[in-house]
Amino acid sequence: MNHSHLTGLIAAPFTPMNPDGTVNPSLISSYYQLLKQNGVKGAFACGSTGEGASLTMDEKKAIAEAWGACAANDDDFALIMFLGGNCIPESIELAQHARDCRFDSVSYTSPFYYKPSNISLLVDTCEQVAAATPEMPFYYYHIPVLTGVNFPMKKLLELVHNRIPNFAGIKYTYEDFMDFLSCIHFAGGKYDMLWGRDESMLSALATGVKGFVGSTYNYMAPLYHQLMEASGRNELSVARELQQASIDLIGLLGKYGGMGTGKAYMKLIGLNCGEFRLPVGNMTDTQFAAFEQEAKSLGFEQYASKLNQ
Repeated sequence: MNHSHLTGLIAAPFTPMNPDGTVNPSLISSYYQLLKQNGVKGAFACGSTGEGASLTMDEKKAIAEAWGACAANDDDFALIMFLGGNCIPESIELAQHARDCRFDSVSYTSPFYYKPSNISLLVDTCEQVAAATPEMPFYYYHIPVLTGVNFPMKKLLELVHNRIPNFAGIKYTYEDFMDFLSCIHFAGGKYDMLWGRDESMLSALATGVKGFVGSTYNYMAPLYHQLMEASGRNELSVARELQQASIDLIGLLGKYGGMGTGKAYMKLIGLNCGEFRLPVGNMTDTQFAAFEQEAKSLGFEQYASKLNQ
């Protein structure tokens, strides 16, 4: 299968929630407009940022339907559905639903409860899921900090090469640049390597990567456009300053509770996606007020994505 490599920013969108904790697919139309207006090239739905592991199958299907209704006819916007990892039949069911919703591709991570004991078992698992929708490009999602599974991705490519016809590439959310660069060069650059660490985009740009998937592209895409442009002009001092601004703003995620803070940033740009489900924590009103002031002091407003209703 020939598959063009993705380029630019691909957002890992939050799953909008109502105040009672139910999913709110009706907000996705505005969400899609936000991403389009800020030059984002696609959405990686129901991933880590999108709380995919905390959603029911029906909820994930509803989210897929909402994104498909907005973007399935937009040739300039890529839709990638994250399938999960622990339950193969459910991953297959969701892949087939994403196909019916006219998603462009699917992504799958390693099972993280019953972990594969060797990379061959991981490849067997990927092969079974990928075969269910052979017409759709299939991406492996490498995120060992959450799965606890950390095989070299160069070895994964060696094993899937000429075995899984629709294997398109890897969403690589890890810091092993030696392995990452080896994957980029494997088979003459056949496989699409998507970088998944927003706070080290500049380092990834040095490897030649063109496609990026991340959560902070939801709410501060202009910063990363500026960073990529500065890097392209070889204005490295400017690019380094912009990357530091990214690091400083991402640092607030950890300071105010971790992943759930990302949805607080969405509130600051005028798209309230609600809160995260347990066990992810959310800020109190007092914490949010302090977070808002600290984000302002770090210049978030100058880098924030804008939504024109």
